[in-house]
Amino acid sequence: MTAMPAPDEPIVEITLAELDADPYPALARLRERTPAAWIPALDGWIVTRRDLCIEVMRDATRFTVDDPRFSTARVVGPSMLSLDGAEHRRHRDPFATAFRRPQVMERFGERVRAEALELADGLRPHGGAEVRRDLAGPLAVRVVAAALDLLDVEPAVVLGWYDEIVGAVDRVSAGGEIGERAPAAVAALDRHVGATIDHGGGVLADATATLARPEIVSNAAVMMFGGIETSEGMTTSLFWHVLTTPGALEGIRRDRTLIANAVEESLRLEPAAGRVDRYATEDVEVGGAHIRRGDLVIVSLTAANRDPATFPDPDRFDIGREEARSHLAFAQGPHACVGLHLARLETQMALEAAVDRWPGLRLADGATPPTGLVFRKPRTLPVIWDA
Repeated sequence: MTAMPAPDEPIVEITLAELDADPYPALARLRERTPAAWIPALDGWIVTRRDLCIEVMRDATRFTVDDPRFSTARVVGPSMLSLDGAEHRRHRDPFATAFRRPQVMERFGERVRAEALELADGLRPHGGAEVRRDLAGPLAVRVVAAALDLLDVEPAVVLGWYDEIVGAVDRVSAGGEIGERAPAAVAALDRHVGATIDHGGGVLADATATLARPEIVSNAAVMMFGGIETSEGMTTSLFWHVLTTPGALEGIRRDRTLIANAVEESLRLEPAAGRVDRYATEDVEVGGAHIRRGDLVIVSLTAANRDPATFPDPDRFDIGREEARSHLAFAQGPHACVGLHLARLETQMALEAAVDRWPGLRLADGATPPTGLVFRKPRTLPVIWDA
């Protein structure tokens, strides 16, 4: 537990339920009045103004991820996500090189398109689907498995591992326990990654040049749950925004070049990961708040992406928004998302495939808006079309 702030520091009472379901009004009030505020329910500070969020993410000296409380490290072990400095670079570099934009487009451009079309074609005769688990999830598993050269991947099995790992991270972030199932999922992933390494070839086998096997497993877990969670959430939220915004789908049908910008706008309005956590390495002032060494500092990407100083009319989904790409959904600084180019490609191809293969696409009953304390997305998004 971190120390409580001094009596004169801003303390704001916001519930975890409020942050999970509909955080936007509360985050907007904080951003305007108290852009760095102590939230007792989170046992930490939350930073909501875009410029301050960038400042924290870019300063790995004063705001670190390398802390035993870091939620992801507690679930999967030390990785590029939970280390800083030279150790961070040693863990990240084998993966970052393989996921630069030119390499991604060369290796995966046509493959991701083909995978998305295959899934959409398979669903087409049914006249309906649940976007998250019938399209977004399976596509994410196929793509991340190909990216890591994983052997004999069964999407349902991988999605089961991922559910347990993400659920544990969510619980730990809210002050709960890891539970029993997440370690079993990590152990199963360990065995699968080990077999892939032993087979030789691909990014995981290549990483043995600088990383020990347990380190590769931890980073593979980060890449897998990050790749699946981010892409599944991105894709499902994109469908939600396009299908609930009057005129958006029609605009995309008229001009397919708008799809790429619609992806960015959806990421801005609802980042798949709503926050990133840091820990202060020294006493520091942020936005007028005096943060003590060791305090948890939560960067709210959700709040930063709706900062009206950068995004006029920030709560509106606008497929033509010029500044949409200025969002912070992939974070900034040394911990910017390694797989951002692949995630963008995947989400774009999913929507293109649905527009091509599902005529008359529309929401069905039971669709839910994005929710989540850390990982935000619609939990279910049924759609129908003219079969």
